[in-house]
Amino acid sequence: MNLTRNKKKYCYQYPHPSVTTDCVIFGFDGMSIKLLLIERGIEPYKGKWAFPGGFMRIDETADECARRELEEETGLTEAKMEQFYTFTDVNRDPRERVITIAYFALVKISDVRGGDDASKAQWFDYNKIPSLAFDHDHILRRAVNELKERICFEPIGFELLPEVFTMSQLQNLYEAILDVKFDRRNFYSKMHKLDILIPVDNRTADTPTRVPRLYQFNRVKYNELKQKGFRLEF
Repeated sequence: MNLTRNKKKYCYQYPHPSVTTDCVIFGFDGMSIKLLLIERGIEPYKGKWAFPGGFMRIDETADECARRELEEETGLTEAKMEQFYTFTDVNRDPRERVITIAYFALVKISDVRGGDDASKAQWFDYNKIPSLAFDHDHILRRAVNELKERICFEPIGFELLPEVFTMSQLQNLYEAILDVKFDRRNFYSKMHKLDILIPVDNRTADTPTRVPRLYQFNRVKYNELKQKGFRLEF
């Protein structure tokens, strides 16, 4: 192998920034929104909390990098991630000039396990997030705004709730994301009109009314609404 030629393969006349990916992972515990953070095991910011992520290799795409880093640090392999913003502040990383491509995903908390590429992976309540490394506080604010915007145009919930859930759990999810309180009857009525919920419990005439009804998402209708887009007004 010609080592000299190989070293020069990625040398350029003009300086080039490094590229990383960062993954903002949302979960829901039934009452509050959670965020998945990684305790950094190396400098800079050793011991600080940050989003899962890392440097993009020369032979992979941003999507491939995000999925690789997420799997290495959290064990997640099936998360449906979407790019939502690129952060380019000149001084965002003390090591060198780094651009990061941020991703967004909604997952079930039970799907996450710790990986080998970080000191610790942990879920945090959104209202109890510690100070984050790099510019991740800024990334978090942008991601939360993205989540609040999307919940009005997509029937979010399928990825965050258990397979079978109550209407109260669904309402709690929307209230936690939007930081508001809904009228119970109004919320129930609007959700039923969307036709995305399927009752799954066999209720009889003597079933006490205080026993909450159980639902599943109608996968077909749910995906149709996500593809077509809709506007949910409360």
